[in-house]
Amino acid sequence: MTHEPIAVIGEALVDIVEGGETHPGGSPMNIAVGLARLGHPTVLHTRIGSDPHGDAVRAHLDAAGVELGPGTVVPGRTSTATARLDAEGKAEYDFDIDWDIAVPDIAGARAVHTGSIGALREPGAAAVLAALGAAGSDTLRTLDPNIRPDVIGERDEVLRRVVELTALCPVVKLSDEDAAWLVPGAPLEEVLAGLADRGARFVVATRGAEGCLALVDGTWFARPARPVAVADTIGAGDAFMSGLLHALLRDGTDRLLVAGDPLPEDAVRAALDTALASAALTVARAGANPPTLTELDAADRASRE
Repeated sequence: MTHEPIAVIGEALVDIVEGGETHPGGSPMNIAVGLARLGHPTVLHTRIGSDPHGDAVRAHLDAAGVELGPGTVVPGRTSTATARLDAEGKAEYDFDIDWDIAVPDIAGARAVHTGSIGALREPGAAAVLAALGAAGSDTLRTLDPNIRPDVIGERDEVLRRVVELTALCPVVKLSDEDAAWLVPGAPLEEVLAGLADRGARFVVATRGAEGCLALVDGTWFARPARPVAVADTIGAGDAFMSGLLHALLRDGTDRLLVAGDPLPEDAVRAALDTALASAALTVARAGANPPTLTELDAADRASRE
């Protein structure tokens, strides 16, 4: 397991499910929790208000072992997302977001992840881009755009920001829905190839029950999803991302990425399978509840037996 900290930059909020139930959430926050549960020292750079929702978010992060970056807690309210679940347990959200942060100091981080509203919505998006641009050459940068069209701003500006971030991040993860928004009507393979052309070496798209499709240094990889009874899909993509980053760190593949060295195909497949196992464990239970290291290791072992 890694000893150097992993930095995550992006929104932390409270998911309010129809009916009044609340859960701490936000894609970057979920990923930070996922990484910490998998044994990685993790620092979350975000904005949390000094209200009861903020208290709940901080308690959730503390329970997972996530450290908060300086200046994270501010006076005022905590951002919220009201989730509506359809008959298949799929969530749609209405957001109330406050996102204005200083440029985080991520010096010494082995990896830095960003994405979603925090990476794409101004004014905080400019601080995210500056932090990634200032990261050391030996820091792995990863991106999950996790597109939320209603709250991220004008389309042309968002597309420009995705291109800028992709040029900085060797690893880019997106969903098939993200791909459809980025390039409407285009085949998924075309969208992934376009991101690879922008500079990403390891581009992967999740496809729900169909698993994932990845383009890594010009080679295609398709991996099947794990069979699972779905409780809901809240946090599924985030658990995939934390599982993916965990596997890259676990196997030392992150060092190959930052060095520009070739990636063994078995390491790519192992990373994707671990990410899919993490997602499967999460959709089997309610809310954004990523697995612990013990749970994920057991699922990985079972898949190989």
